[in-house]
Amino acid sequence: MTRTTFTGRQTNEISFPLGGIGTGSIGLAGNGRLIDWEIFNRPNKGSVNGHTHFAVKAMKDGRLVDARILNGDVYKDLAGQMGDNFGKGLNNATMQGFPHFRDCTFTGEFPLAVVELADPDAACTAKVTAFNPLIPHNDRDSSIPAGFFEITVTNITDETLDFSVSGTLKNPKGESVNRYFEQDGVKGIYLDGAPLDKSSPDHTDMTLATIADDVSYQEYWYRGSWFDGLETYWRNFTEQERFTNRSYDGPGKGDCANLCTHKTVKPGESFTVRYIIAWYSPIKPDQWKYGDEQPMEVRNYYSYLFEDSRAAAVYSLTQWERLYGDTKRWHDELFASTLPEEVVEAVSATMSVLKTETSIRIGEKGNFYGWEGLNEHSGSCEGTCTHVWNYAYVMAFLFPELERGIRENDYVYNQKPSGEMVFRTRIPFGRGIGGFRACVDGQMGGVIKVWREWKLCGNNDWLKSIWPEVKKSLEFAWSEENHDRWDRDKDGVLEGRQHHTLDMELFGPSSWLEGFYLGALKAGAEMAEAMGEPEAAKEYLALFEKGRAWCAENLFNGEYFDQKVDLADKAMLESFGALNYWNEEAGQIKYQIGEGCEIDQLLAQWHADIIGLGELFDPEQVKTALANMYKNNFKETMRGHYNTFRLFAMNDEAGAIICDYPEGAVKPAIPIPYAQESMHGFEYAFAGLLMSRGFIDEGLRVVRSIRDRYRGDNRNPWNEIECGSNYARSMASFALLPILSGMKFDLTKGLLGFDPIVSRDGFRCVWSVGEAWGNVQIGGATRIEVAAGKLTLANLALPYMDGVRSVEVDGKAVSFTVEGGVIVLNEPVSVEREIIVK
Repeated sequence: MTRTTFTGRQTNEISFPLGGIGTGSIGLAGNGRLIDWEIFNRPNKGSVNGHTHFAVKAMKDGRLVDARILNGDVYKDLAGQMGDNFGKGLNNATMQGFPHFRDCTFTGEFPLAVVELADPDAACTAKVTAFNPLIPHNDRDSSIPAGFFEITVTNITDETLDFSVSGTLKNPKGESVNRYFEQDGVKGIYLDGAPLDKSSPDHTDMTLATIADDVSYQEYWYRGSWFDGLETYWRNFTEQERFTNRSYDGPGKGDCANLCTHKTVKPGESFTVRYIIAWYSPIKPDQWKYGDEQPMEVRNYYSYLFEDSRAAAVYSLTQWERLYGDTKRWHDELFASTLPEEVVEAVSATMSVLKTETSIRIGEKGNFYGWEGLNEHSGSCEGTCTHVWNYAYVMAFLFPELERGIRENDYVYNQKPSGEMVFRTRIPFGRGIGGFRACVDGQMGGVIKVWREWKLCGNNDWLKSIWPEVKKSLEFAWSEENHDRWDRDKDGVLEGRQHHTLDMELFGPSSWLEGFYLGALKAGAEMAEAMGEPEAAKEYLALFEKGRAWCAENLFNGEYFDQKVDLADKAMLESFGALNYWNEEAGQIKYQIGEGCEIDQLLAQWHADIIGLGELFDPEQVKTALANMYKNNFKETMRGHYNTFRLFAMNDEAGAIICDYPEGAVKPAIPIPYAQESMHGFEYAFAGLLMSRGFIDEGLRVVRSIRDRYRGDNRNPWNEIECGSNYARSMASFALLPILSGMKFDLTKGLLGFDPIVSRDGFRCVWSVGEAWGNVQIGGATRIEVAAGKLTLANLALPYMDGVRSVEVDGKAVSFTVEGGVIVLNEPVSVEREIIVK
């Protein structure tokens, strides 16, 4: 894929995260450096870990032929980074002061990255493949605190040469005791960090390890002053065939260690060596306590899997073939999809958020918790914020147990007796409930997501375990205890004071938040029926129908859906004690949509289209609105657009803005916050709904505009930003897979189906439902392949297939009927390999 390959200055901003879910990560820079060391329980943007690096050398008869750092050129910060180092030149920790490779090509297809290095003056070419396991439905092996590096060196001379590949690692956390070890065929250096007591939040240990027949090592670099250690290291590496160990009795501070592999290589031949860099910072500092609260222990999940970084390294190396094979299978299936290139790139790149410090797993069960994104040295916006994580679709499909865990914890720890939901979780779980008011999109989105998780797993017992709390959450809309009076008159229309993801409140109905309410009512009705509560189901469905009809009649203005609000109604603000929203000068309520064309006006329908919830709005009105949203909100250039907020698209970049006021629309004196911004999660959802409703080219243009802002020379392709780096909302892009493949699922009925909305000729796409994942291929027949996991089906929805003649499951014909366009199997089947329908 051309969109995933970078050279020259396109490598400037690249930082490809290497780490497990909830472990933190190391960034692989575009030239092969290791940067952004976010493995110490906090973000750490722009950081380096001393002189940690990989290097290669070639010798002949004990004489040096060539030695190089396994990096390409650095093109930025040549005068030094801003701060104390500016004006002092490029930091020597970049290793740019040593011979390295002139030509560097970076290919990033998350979860795999490849750095290819060459130089006309070098004795070899080198290829570095880096990853951390990402295996659908295997969250344990996707949560290993380590970076995996496979280095292949090819002798391009006409002589047989003795090659060495060396890894250097520093433990930057205080004093360390470095010791060489051998275990289960693994050879490595364990850097035990001070304090040595692993119960301390300040403890960090690290391991550099390999599996190789012939190694040499230095437990410590030379301890001196100035740059004595760096000078001595390079002289030792280039003047000696092998490292001679250096050891000290007492712990040092900031010591580096070397681990070197050796191999004689004939002309034109290659050798490959594997390295692991593993880390272990088991306890997070308590960043979540309020005021005078006592700090509580927040222990990383991976500390229950491994006793230290050495154990993690040994596991990683001894299990490498399986871990890499399963990861590559996912990678290969994703990139074998016949979907447009920009879609696959977006899905792949934004999945990386799960492998950054944005994502946290704590406790023995590995409960998931997420920031919204990351500041430079702290998390940004705590609490797995429901109205932000609403947009994220990766875990629901690839790691559904983690996603269901979020639902469970939400209703256990974030619900008040009234049914009101707090939208930011506090950790460790159970320390108390947070403050502030409920948010409509988060609370009603939670009900919709429970429905989604139920349909994805098909487990009625799971739904039953949380149904009373889900029901209470939905009915809070009309509760007398709801002081924001969302639907006090119980007419199916959201009014009152409505907090939302744009960080303020609406004071009048809008299709945006009303849509979430309609979706929750419709989902709630089906769940109530399944839970044996037909009267509640009837009540919810009646409210849904009333609200839907009112929305069509009152919120659609003929072109799009807007908000019904009297901007001059100061008395309404007074009734809510919300005079801070009053603009005295303009005589208006602040922060409202009014007659604006807002990008999320049909967001709930986007959810409904993905998960099969059905029509929440009038379909013809939806189609008209989408056409006008694209016309109004999507800007081919930002040159003539003013933006008072954050600049995520600028100059000649294109993007869709949050709220536009087309000609004739009255714009409030102070409109809804962020109105002029282009925020990527919103844009992906908009693009997905455009495509699901037939606007394929327009939706792809929106996706392409986002990814064109992340081309390596301008921004990091693996760090889509919003309120911080590695922002969770961008994982909305994953939903493009089920949308474009037309995937339908309902495992409560054993149903899986596809109906692609792009060309079916030779169509192929990856899928994941229940406990299984695989691919679907459409040609003369339809083949649904299971790559891994268990899949039990009773129904197949393939509406594009007329006159189905046969269905084979794992090579055996099964009997079926066709009812209403659905292939109904006479008996449920367990699929181990594939289904072929002709």
